[in-house]
Amino acid sequence: MEIIIGKERLSLQDLMNVTRKNYVVKIDDSAMEKVKIARKLVEDYVDEGRISYGITTGFGKFSDQVISKEQTGTLQKNLIMSHACGVGDPLPLDVVRGIMLLRINNLSKGHSGVRPLIINTLIDMLNKNVTPYIPEKGSLGASGDLAPLSHMVLVMLGMGKAYYNGELLPGAEAMKKAGVEILEELSSKEGLALINGTQVMTSVGAHVTYDGINLLKHLDLAVALSMEALNGIICAFDPRIQELRGHEGQIKTAENVRRILNGSSSITKQGELRTQDAYVLRCSPQIHGASKDALDFIRKKVEIEMDAVTDNPIIFPDTDDVLSGGNFHGQPMALPFDFLGIALSEVADVSERRIERLVNPSLNCGLPAFLIENGGLNSGFMIVQYSAASLVSENKVLAHPASVDSIPSSANQEDHVSMGTIAARKAGEILKNSRKVVAMELLSACQGIDLRRVEKLGAGTSKAYDLIREVVTYLDTDRVMYLDIDAVENLIMGNSIVENVENAIGELNI
Repeated sequence: MEIIIGKERLSLQDLMNVTRKNYVVKIDDSAMEKVKIARKLVEDYVDEGRISYGITTGFGKFSDQVISKEQTGTLQKNLIMSHACGVGDPLPLDVVRGIMLLRINNLSKGHSGVRPLIINTLIDMLNKNVTPYIPEKGSLGASGDLAPLSHMVLVMLGMGKAYYNGELLPGAEAMKKAGVEILEELSSKEGLALINGTQVMTSVGAHVTYDGINLLKHLDLAVALSMEALNGIICAFDPRIQELRGHEGQIKTAENVRRILNGSSSITKQGELRTQDAYVLRCSPQIHGASKDALDFIRKKVEIEMDAVTDNPIIFPDTDDVLSGGNFHGQPMALPFDFLGIALSEVADVSERRIERLVNPSLNCGLPAFLIENGGLNSGFMIVQYSAASLVSENKVLAHPASVDSIPSSANQEDHVSMGTIAARKAGEILKNSRKVVAMELLSACQGIDLRRVEKLGAGTSKAYDLIREVVTYLDTDRVMYLDIDAVENLIMGNSIVENVENAIGELNI
């Protein structure tokens, strides 16, 4: 139940174990030695009065302003206070914990030049549940996530606000209650080393990626249940078809659906009831699979960034160099996070079209209109589809890429910025919308299965159906529907549906 920083590369699962399962964080001794060596080089630069960006100069447009040795500490504290300009609602606690972990990992590489005290303070805060209050908006994604990361550092200095065991308190009070020592000061380079990087966009995007991968498993379960409600044709999922195209996500989706539906009495073959199904059933391996392939690519980019040094300037103790570069620029993640939003939009897009097929009497193969008996007096699932359509439409707006925009800052010294943090946050909103739509499809498909009076469900769908029916009963007359939707969404968020299915048929491919 612990993560050792500096031993191995961090994985996405490592991040989740810390942010959601409260794994203890420690730092390897060898990593701390690297930190000490880099720190010595920073101190040498200050003592010798050598000019180096952010160590003995101002920041951004002020990079030509030389700062004396006596003022370097004040420079770093002023940097944090002046840059804490975040606005909006606070980031979720798990995301903030992820920010702290990623910053610890970045600093532990021995290329940032901070004192060991800085890293140990962050580790102490993380392990003792002091979580800074960080507003979600205000980052351009270059030079890193300056504004939100500054709010993290405020708490280290006894300022700002923080949650301690879930209670929002003044930063100094939260630190005192947790027994974490407040930093008396920041020394040369340290303020800049703490805020110049991509850890906010990376943590936000990493959590969305992880939850998106999980949602895609539910999407496969949803299409399988819809197939049973609509007497879907299994032939389109034949492995020979998938292998001829060769895309991994498509092959995995088709295999998932075949395993989930194994033994079902409701599935048909081509020609038995009709020649072929509509695209949202027949092409689901291709549609779901494309999003899976996208998230696999994004996960790999996220894990690269999680383990990257994104500081500026970067310390190279072996050659006695301190080099100013651009590793803080968020563009390598901005594009993947825009892609993430697009891939997750398609989850809701295809799911809503299957809801429409389930509720529409012209399309649902003999089921009652809007999946309700005694229609007219009862509206059934009519407005469920409306709500799903609304979320899909909202996703279309949110999926417009943030990374295509750039507004110069710092008097045009920073003349191209990534907007990567906006891309990550937008992907998070799309995920929430898409998760609700998938919940609506699961709910609609179970209603269709009941109305179809399916004799035997598949090996996987039976487990999903049983759990859904434990929290939402069959709809025989109209009732308040948002409660049903919320109940199924909570099952998705808790991953219990997937766990039930995987216990029966083995792990689903993703």
